[in-house]
Amino acid sequence: MTDILILTHVDYCAPGHLATVLEEQGLDFTVLRTDLDELDGYDLDRPRAVAVMGGPMSVNDDLPWIGAEIAALQHFIRRDIPIIGHCLGGQLIARALGAAVHRMPYTEVGWQPLVRREADSPWLVHLPREFPVYQWHSDTFDLPTGAEWLLSSPWCPNQGFAWGDKVLALQGHPEVTEELVRGWLRDWSHLLDETQASQQGQRQMLTDLPARIESLHKVAEGFYRHWLRLAFGEREARHPLGAG
Repeated sequence: MTDILILTHVDYCAPGHLATVLEEQGLDFTVLRTDLDELDGYDLDRPRAVAVMGGPMSVNDDLPWIGAEIAALQHFIRRDIPIIGHCLGGQLIARALGAAVHRMPYTEVGWQPLVRREADSPWLVHLPREFPVYQWHSDTFDLPTGAEWLLSSPWCPNQGFAWGDKVLALQGHPEVTEELVRGWLRDWSHLLDETQASQQGQRQMLTDLPARIESLHKVAEGFYRHWLRLAFGEREARHPLGAG
């Protein structure tokens, strides 16, 4: 077991660029599939940093492992462990903090502009006022009591919040790689409806994809640097390429 725990829920929602950042910094991490009950028996007092990835299921689905994961997140929150959630992961964090998660009347898909709502959060110091993040979700979270509202998009007002000093919940997918985006569009394009204004067409999503992914990774790396700094101090919080 390692001091960094990553919770996943399906094989095609992998840690993506987060894993690359950790590997480039020489940091070991443990990946558990909670939908396969791999969290059972895990020492919840071990990790010093926790990341929660996405998945196609809803927090409201009647699946026994969802309750177990929420209970684990509540334990990490009580321990004051740095936690970062991506899409479903952000929704699970919101539920662990007592907030509702509900279905939107549409699905938000593609490169959507996010706007900063909070100017002074340390989670956002690397970001301009507006920047794009890749999205694919039909559910959204309400803001938990005491949360700091960080980000919004035209189709989803609650795109991100901080809770306390060490918890960040995101609705989007800053972790995606070019491989992940192409794989999702290859395998799940039948779920898309380009007549919905909230969804980009495949051609639009793939236009200039390498450059878009490169810019997105800079967004993600700022989040991950702060997350690691909270857990381990400055040494592991450096830019994965050694700058900044």
